[in-house]
Parts: sequence; C-alpha cells; structure tokens
Amino acid sequence: KSKFLVVPQIVWGFNNQKIAFARACLTARILNRTLLMPTLSSSLFYKDNTLLKPIPFDHVFQFAFFNSACKGFIQLGPYSQVSNTTLSMQLHKGSGRRWTPEKDFRQLMQFTREPYAQYEVIQIVGKNPFLWHDHWPVTDYAKIFQCMKPDDKILTEADKVVSKIRQMGIGSSPAPPPYVAVHMRIEKDWMIHCKKLEQRLNITKICSSKQEIIRGVGTIPGLKTPIPVYIAVADDLLEDDSILSGWQKGLVPFEKKKLGVLDLYKKQSYLFQSAIDYQVCLNSDVFVGNTFSTFSSLVVLDRTQRMVAAMDSGGAAQVCGTKAKWPSYAYNLEGGTHPWATNMSDQSLEAISYGSNRISC
Repeated sequence: KSKFLVVPQIVWGFNNQKIAFARACLTARILNRTLLMPTLSSSLFYKDNTLLKPIPFDHVFQFAFFNSACKGFIQLGPYSQVSNTTLSMQLHKGSGRRWTPEKDFRQLMQFTREPYAQYEVIQIVGKNPFLWHDHWPVTDYAKIFQCMKPDDKILTEADKVVSKIRQMGIGSSPAPPPYVAVHMRIEKDWMIHCKKLEQRLNITKICSSKQEIIRGVGTIPGLKTPIPVYIAVADDLLEDDSILSGWQKGLVPFEKKKLGVLDLYKKQSYLFQSAIDYQVCLNSDVFVGNTFSTFSSLVVLDRTQRMVAAMDSGGAAQVCGTKAKWPSYAYNLEGGTHPWATNMSDQSLEAISYGSNRISC
C-alpha cells in the first residue's frame, strides 16, 4: 500500500480495455505495487488521442467490489493515497521488433530491485497497456475479470434489455423464456480488419457473411424453437440493414430498434453501449460468436467460468456438450458451427484475445 504504479490512459474497444486493465494489474502485481486507479476511454477514437473522452475506472466498474474480490492478488488505489506524486520514477516500455517478451520481463524484474524499488511511484511511459508484452496465463486474466463487476447503472440497463428479449419468448415453465444472443460481426470496420487478417495469416475463416452466420445459428443442436435471437451489432458501423431477414423458421431475430431499446443505447457513451451488450450476451441461454473477436472471446471466457463453477457444485457434467448450461458456439470455423469453451489451462493470451481458430471443444 506504500508503493504504487501509474499506467497511461487505457484506450481502444471495451474488451480490449478490459484486457489492457488486466495487464496493467498483473504488471503492478509483478512489481509488488498497488495500481493507481487508471482512466478508461468512453469513446473509440483510438487513432487520435485528442478525441478520446477519459472516464474513471470506478464509473464503469465497482471499485470497492474489485478490491474485495481481488484482495491478496492485486489492489487498486486512489491517487489520494500518494504522499508526493512528483517523487516518481519513469519506466519506459520498450517497443519495436527487437523488443521481445524476454527483454520486457527482465526490465520488469529490474524495477523490483534498487534503486527503482525505493520510489513511491513508478510511472510507465510508452504504448497503451493493450500493446504490452504478455507474461501471464489465462487463469490470471480470468481472476482479474471476475473482480471487475460492472457499475450498477450498466447492470440495470442490461436487465431492461434482457427483460425485453425474454418477453418475446414463449415458455410454459416457471423459468424465464430462453433466448439466443449472436455477436454478428459484419460491420464495415470489422470486414476491413478481418480481410487484412485473413491475408496476413493465410486462412479463410475469420470473416463470415450474414448468410453464413444465420445458417450456422440454424444448425445448433437441441435448440428448442420458437426462440428469440438477439443480434449484438455495432449499429453505427452497420451497412447492411437486412440483418433481420433470412432466418430459419422458429428463430425470431431482434436488434435494438425492433426490440424498442435503441433510445436506451443511444443515450449512452460508446463504452457503456458495449458494456450493456456484453452483459446481454453473457446472460443469454445460448451464445454464438466469432473466435477472432475479443468481445466474443471474453464472453465465452466468462461463460466457461460459470460452467466450471456449475460442474464443481454438481451441475452440468459437460462443458462443451449440448447438455451444458450456458453453452457457447463459434460460427466462423470450418465445417459449420462448433461448441466453444475457453481452454483455462492455456498459457497464452491468444486464447482470449487477438483471435484464434483453436478452441477447446
């Protein structure tokens, strides 16, 4: 509590910011320091920092809950804990092709020793934390994410959307009617990115057309119809206005406008919109996403954690089987839609970020 780490403003997409924050936490942990509460970005203008709209971490996630849930692992601190912010040492993160994970790790180890260890504050200077080298297994990231409970305002708005979706369902049991959430990545920014990624990696199953996604959802085994299908998509970046057409009988698609929640989203910043959609997808009875999307990958990680917890308490016996609770599927792989769960023993961040066609099912 007497030594602190300061990191640059965290930028890019909502889930990239979550990964960047987790990496900042794990960096603070390896330096044996408290992470001073960083600033997130409510806007998405990551190419021009002057257009970024900073937002405090505790406006998006619950500060007290984080420190309680992560006690003994990592702690956040307010800047008021620092006695003199001018007495700090700058840690310049290396960059470029010659800067390797090994060099990065040695630099971090160097800053755990004298003369650097004596400074009350170490301030990291350089690229944003999402681009730092990675040194931690999936379980360490998962631990941080479990401590990141969204602000009550986000949870309340997400509950409103989920309630609207379930009202569209038909159910005879006392349980709420089920729904499917599909993270449909067909926006213009994604299509540009995924085409370049396919060329660079020399593979063809990153981009998926609307028709391929719809066809894939229709092949999910054991799906009881009729059932509402919520389409999670970045509306402002969508150039195809026909995403509600072409669905198989029994799959009843809804997007924000048809559901009557578009105004609920529009009054929120980009970051809050994405956080609300994340909760809606997370709480769906069936989730379908793209393995090369960080948003989809972190939703699946959270759902895998839930399935593992259910198994430990005597719940579902299969993580990837159709009988599992909170099943997830990937629509962008060869051979159609595949069951998808995170490999919790993976030692690489690739399992939950950057994109991969390696899934544990």
